[in-house]
Amino acid sequence: MIESRKLGSIGVSPVGMGCMAFSHGYGQIPEESYSIDAIRAARDFGCTFFDTAESYGKVLYYEGHNEEIVGKAVKPFRKDVVLATKLHFTDMVPTDEAETMDCVRGHLQRSLRRLGTDYVDLYYLHRVHLDVPVEWVAAAMGKLIDEGLIRGWGMSQVDVDTIDRAQRVTPLSAIQNIYNMLERGIEATVIPYCLEHGIGVVPFSPVASGFLSGKVSASTDFSHADDVRKFVPQLSAENIDANRPVLDLLERYAVEKQATKAQIAIAWMLAKYPNVVPIPGSKNRERILENLGSWNVALSEGELKALDSALDSIPIHGHRGYVQFEGGKMSDWGKK
Repeated sequence: MIESRKLGSIGVSPVGMGCMAFSHGYGQIPEESYSIDAIRAARDFGCTFFDTAESYGKVLYYEGHNEEIVGKAVKPFRKDVVLATKLHFTDMVPTDEAETMDCVRGHLQRSLRRLGTDYVDLYYLHRVHLDVPVEWVAAAMGKLIDEGLIRGWGMSQVDVDTIDRAQRVTPLSAIQNIYNMLERGIEATVIPYCLEHGIGVVPFSPVASGFLSGKVSASTDFSHADDVRKFVPQLSAENIDANRPVLDLLERYAVEKQATKAQIAIAWMLAKYPNVVPIPGSKNRERILENLGSWNVALSEGELKALDSALDSIPIHGHRGYVQFEGGKMSDWGKK
């Protein structure tokens, strides 16, 4: 039996599953039946943590497309897994605390219907809106927790100052920021703060949009209308070549551990921090199970120290950064 980790008080498998790619972000999506089977295969493997958002599917389909798929997939075992989803302030931007409560509740009610459940385990503010104080959002989330509609709450792509402001109103369960071997910005202050306050850290893109798997090259086609990888700074042709030393490093450890490069990349963050629960995303069943298998890859303290030392010596090209606000464009990723 795999050891669980905590997001606040919520127990989850050490690696979760980001479900976005079944609706958005990585080009052509599979048939719904394939997506449902893949999610259920992850559950059979031992995954108990599934992440979605109301916005996933909006580009090609409609708001909530991904939530509907996830809801159908987990229906047979809903009470045995942890569901996370997220809201945006887009169509309606509240102007005071009461409106914020009504707005957040409305978004949650729509997500509950699509997910086919009467509660969400973890409810995130997907991006902070600069016109909506996080204190208002935190207060609204506290009421939803009191009512039993959510078990915990979180925010995404935020710095430690924003986290602290929200934490002082309603304690957070998790922070979902980008984190991987190429994007280590949250190691300086965000992870230490979360460790101190019992907050889980949920890294999205732990394999750097596929780069750390070694399966992305300068010739990989990102031209599909809904492929966000075209905007990832580290996946420009020149930066893919410039960051190759990281892949060489991963290959050495992969051979030694009889693992894949992606598994080493995920095992690295699991070994570093006890509150980290990465959510690699893929639309490919084989990749999904491979990523989950990273929790079986053990790195000793000496191996971890050597790996970190080697990473520290490699210059990284094309940082995206981890702080983003509502209204930011993907084409702005990496720009000052």
